[in-house]
Amino acid sequence: MKFKIFFILFLFCVKSFSQEKDLHYFIEKAQKNSPLLNDYQNQIKSATIDSLVNRATYKPQLSGNLNASYSPIINGYGYDTALTNGQAVSALVGFNQKIIGKNRISSQGESFRLIKDALVLNRKIAIKDLNKAITAQYITASGTAVQIKYYEKLTSLLKEEEVILKKLTQHSIYKQTDYLIFNATVKQQELTALQLKQQYQNDLALLNYLSGETDTNLVNLKFPDITIHPLENKGDIFFQQFKTDSLKVQNANTLIDNNYKPSLSLLGDAGYNSSFAYQAYKNFGVGVGLGLTIPIYDGNQRNLQHQKNEAALETIEGYKTNFERQYTQQLFMLNQKLNQTIETANALHSQLLVAEALIEANKKLLLTGDAQITEYIIALSNLISIQDGIAQNNVSKLQVINEINYWKSNE
Repeated sequence: MKFKIFFILFLFCVKSFSQEKDLHYFIEKAQKNSPLLNDYQNQIKSATIDSLVNRATYKPQLSGNLNASYSPIINGYGYDTALTNGQAVSALVGFNQKIIGKNRISSQGESFRLIKDALVLNRKIAIKDLNKAITAQYITASGTAVQIKYYEKLTSLLKEEEVILKKLTQHSIYKQTDYLIFNATVKQQELTALQLKQQYQNDLALLNYLSGETDTNLVNLKFPDITIHPLENKGDIFFQQFKTDSLKVQNANTLIDNNYKPSLSLLGDAGYNSSFAYQAYKNFGVGVGLGLTIPIYDGNQRNLQHQKNEAALETIEGYKTNFERQYTQQLFMLNQKLNQTIETANALHSQLLVAEALIEANKKLLLTGDAQITEYIIALSNLISIQDGIAQNNVSKLQVINEINYWKSNE
């Protein structure tokens, strides 16, 4: 019997413990369920395949060609047999090999590498955006959970004091109106606690929605331990976008220049080609040749394309300069907000000590019947206001740290 009771308690504890989730759990869920991240991953894979396809075009190209034709002469009318040979059959295997410089292959390969790098970078930024959104909502939900615990504890203490006050009222130490005022305060705190629970349900539902979590059970959230990450190359992940864009334009200039270089191809075929006019069984053979293309003049298109790319580089540099300026301002404002939350926390802590001392003094006076209920209610309201301020300030502080980490960290 004792073993069964112990086993039931063990299962209950395991079930209760499993209902607590942390920030890492929701971030993992969100990344796993995100269609955007999956899309980027597939685009990266596709870019790799495109690069391999491009390389394949520079390998020898073989093709099989089979042609048969018959041009009859009817009553002296028909195609000139000197041109058509009357009839012809060809079954050839064609060979084509581009003979180009190593620089052209490298620059075209570089263009695909840059496309892939841009996709990898965009995926990393998408992960950062997703992590920031999940963390922000998690902070909000866990902050509400902290307030619920405080209000539940406060309501429990007030109910205990209500019992004492009721007895004192029955002995005419306090007025009936004093008891009713205090009772109304207790009911108000119960209502606030209920509203906070409802808010927590909504906050948790939104967190599940953002992370793709299908479990709708009410769970406990472990309060997040979020600290400022060390500065990593001045948020290099954001500045890398401008570097990649510049490299794309520079590589485009190289590709333009390559298009104006002579191109040479080695051509060849082998097989059967006959008009059946003479010794058709001997018409097996091979053929080789060279194809040379030399650009001469295209109406100054090359120079115009370079001018267009130079304008693109200037645009990129302008956006980069503006981003650097705003990046510095953004971090300055966020650090300023962080310092403000720390100052506010210190001020609230000082107020809390005074408010708690006043409440303790009123509790002692309540037991002797010397407390003024209205003053006690005012002191209680002040304590609740300070506690709310502390909870909201803690949430604001964590939200600011989350924002700072987003800009400073490359993770």
